[in-house]
Amino acid sequence: MSKSKIKHAYECQECQLEVPQYLGRCPDCGSWNSFIEKKTEVLKPEASAENASRRFSLEDLSVPQLLKDICLNDSTVRFTSGYPELDRVLGGGFIPGAYVLLGGDPGIGKSTLMLQVAQKVADGGKNVLYVAGEESPHQIKMRAERLELSGQNILIFPETNIYKIQDEIKTARPDLVIIDSIQAIYDPSLSGTPGNIGQIKECAGQLMSIAKALNVTILLIGHVTKEGAVSGPKILEHTVDSVLYFEGEKFRNLRILRSAKNRFGSTNEIGVFEIGESGLTEVLNPSELFLSENSYENQPGSVIVSTIEGNRPLLVEIQALVGLSTYPSPRRIANGIDIGRLHQIIAVLERRIGLDFSKQDVYVNVVGGLRIQEPAADLGIALALISSHHGICIQPKTVISGEIGLTGEVRPINQHDARISEAEKLGFERMVIPKTRKPQSQLQLHGIQQIEIKSLFEALKHCLDPKTALPQDKAHMSDDRGEFEPCPPLPF
Repeated sequence: MSKSKIKHAYECQECQLEVPQYLGRCPDCGSWNSFIEKKTEVLKPEASAENASRRFSLEDLSVPQLLKDICLNDSTVRFTSGYPELDRVLGGGFIPGAYVLLGGDPGIGKSTLMLQVAQKVADGGKNVLYVAGEESPHQIKMRAERLELSGQNILIFPETNIYKIQDEIKTARPDLVIIDSIQAIYDPSLSGTPGNIGQIKECAGQLMSIAKALNVTILLIGHVTKEGAVSGPKILEHTVDSVLYFEGEKFRNLRILRSAKNRFGSTNEIGVFEIGESGLTEVLNPSELFLSENSYENQPGSVIVSTIEGNRPLLVEIQALVGLSTYPSPRRIANGIDIGRLHQIIAVLERRIGLDFSKQDVYVNVVGGLRIQEPAADLGIALALISSHHGICIQPKTVISGEIGLTGEVRPINQHDARISEAEKLGFERMVIPKTRKPQSQLQLHGIQQIEIKSLFEALKHCLDPKTALPQDKAHMSDDRGEFEPCPPLPF
């Protein structure tokens, strides 16, 4: 006698919403013509109960314990991933029993990073189980040979059935499990194809249970939607201990690893990698990657700023281009900074400095693909705009850092000494910073010249180099129309 029946339904290909009849527009995500018919096999109650009995439970952790009686032993000590950049983002390495989700765009290098991490962990004496849900063992072997990995202590398990995966984890008892990817895993007791919301939620819950019960570290690789979020229900991000995003432009070598959630460390840290023919390599000094030889040369609109990512000071180049607009409404384009922050800085410059951007297109770009969220880059953005607006360069070998208030004041910043040390290490000679509140006796001595300022006017006097100014009638030229617009005099 058959233990199943066929169910007909329609599923949205964008958000996996399932409805009983065809709809032209998805009521959940708003996509048009995204529903397709699907046929699923629904198990009868006796079959569902048979599979449900195989689900892993947290019975080993179900006994209440006093917090003071819980002992930490060697099995709870962090172990390294083999990559200091990844360890930094994780908060110091992997914790046994941790449940980590890694997301990123297709082709960005997630599987490559995980395979290299698997080899590093295996070389450290740990056992690794690599669950391949999307690739065959031969494809993984080809990638390992290209990356020159030995494959020692790495067990490849090509399986998508959650029950077979949990049985293998209980049998092999590995130290690290990599699931590639969670969207490929399915529970046969549930209806629907692998990757839909119900399947992802159930499989993720079972993997979380086995990770905590057996003290096994599990890494999930997850696909992302076109909006950049991890595909599947939001409960997936709530379930895991850490959520990592692997970012970067597909046609550039730079890759940045960020933490959106971390129960065992800071979410402000980043890891920087560079991808090549031999795989991913760490960039231990990202400032050198974000700066080029042209960064040390005087060019109008180019400014070097000091920003903090986590506990790491970074020097990055910010470029601005201000030109006569050919549009009724001037354009404001920001790459690497918040567009709202750019509008605020422009408003302060117009009100406090007297500049006029009402007929100017404004473009601001952070070189290297980094995204800056710290307000300490405000002063650098403002000076880049003024430099491009007047066709005048910043003083050579100068680093700038400071937050701008709405009244035109420059507000203090954090990690003062770390920024100065990074600028000095990379060969810069001057550092323009807000005036610190610390007594002079508490300040560290540095070999770099420190210029403390309180307002935008002071920053202009110390940063702009009048000798490099373009003629006043040629400061603003439109390449499209060949017209000139005289720029206003400098405000000092």
